[in-house]
Amino acid sequence: MYDELTLEERKVIYRARRGLKEIDVYFDPYVKQHYLQADAAERQMFAELVEQEDPDLLDWFMEVSEPPRPELRTFIQKLKNYVHGE
Repeated sequence: MYDELTLEERKVIYRARRGLKEIDVYFDPYVKQHYLQADAAERQMFAELVEQEDPDLLDWFMEVSEPPRPELRTFIQKLKNYVHGE
């Protein structure tokens, strides 16, 4: 499976490994179960999300602050739904 990935896909998957439990709990299941089947727009949204700094991601996932774009907020909610089954 991983042998057929593009360089960009490999970079996104690598960047998704944060080493921060509060973020990995959302990123890991998404990468393993949804990322490779997602459409191009969703892959781009995830790529944009993994480029963000950990403190910002924590604030957004914990709803302490809002992401700069509503699309990111919607996508974060989608990731949370995958994990929490909401």
